[in-house]
Amino acid sequence: MQRLHARYPFLSAAREAVEAADVDLVALVQEGGPAVERGVERVRRALLEGTAESEERLGARAELLSYPVARVLVSLVDAPGATEKYARAEAALAQRRFTADFQEERSLQSGGETLSLQQLLADFDLSGDVRPTGDGRFDVAVTAYLRLSSGLEGEHWRLVRRTLSDGTVPVTSDELETLLREAVRERVADGLPLNVPDPIADALSEEVGRLRTAVADADPPRSFAEFEVEALPPCVDALIDRARDGEDLPDNSRFALVGFLAAFEELDAHDITAVCGFDDPERVRYQLGRLRDDRGVAFAPPSCATMQAYGDCVNQDDLCAEIAHPLSYYARRTEDGDTDAEADSAAD
Repeated sequence: MQRLHARYPFLSAAREAVEAADVDLVALVQEGGPAVERGVERVRRALLEGTAESEERLGARAELLSYPVARVLVSLVDAPGATEKYARAEAALAQRRFTADFQEERSLQSGGETLSLQQLLADFDLSGDVRPTGDGRFDVAVTAYLRLSSGLEGEHWRLVRRTLSDGTVPVTSDELETLLREAVRERVADGLPLNVPDPIADALSEEVGRLRTAVADADPPRSFAEFEVEALPPCVDALIDRARDGEDLPDNSRFALVGFLAAFEELDAHDITAVCGFDDPERVRYQLGRLRDDRGVAFAPPSCATMQAYGDCVNQDDLCAEIAHPLSYYARRTEDGDTDAEADSAAD
């Protein structure tokens, strides 16, 4: 099992390496050890922190085998949105790694254990769909572009905003890497959740129990009947101020803000546009349509850990230290009656 397989366990060569090793998954999970511990870490960090990266360096075998273990674990956890969160976290980790590898390749510093762009394209059957045009730009076949960009936030990904010529869409190297991240996400999510045999499920019952408890502790409310400005967490307050000041928020910040406000049943696209001072209500309506399901229940916006990672966690107060999600902050403030107390104090 090579280091490259461990870094990119979703590749066809990595899967073949696992099959060639003839690993007994039942025996592996029953014995426990580094591969199982790392599998638990992959899922826990993916669901709670948005990353599947390890906090310590493991050998190639344990790192590679932790991937099928993690796929089993995320299937057994069976939490809302777990599969998608896990796939996104694995894809984000892969993007960080292959972006670094591509840079080494371009600088001719590759040590032989890096993944090349052509290798990745070939593994996803995209070699014929992506053509370099020079100066760090590429032409992507429109069918591949549409499939890979369909889940991306931001108006600039929409085909009507792109140049289309001879059935191809021009993209930068950064944009191509984002599209390849989506290809990884699709592959990781493919087949999940798995139908896990009882012997494997029984062997992992303790680990699954711990993961379910951790996810339940961090899982915020999904909707609120009323919108109380006084109960907003500092991070959301700051994002609203930035938007109202006319700042063009980065996609991740805007997604966090609209995602948070989508949790309030009384707020529609027009209301959110007004609250934030946006000048593009159609874009808000489009985002809102993707953030609420058919029943109007909102999908949870980014957690505190993700907000911190993007630099949007600001002006922390004492309550911030006790919660793991902006929606949980709002719930605590309204449940504890803090907003009423502040209103009474202001009136005095």
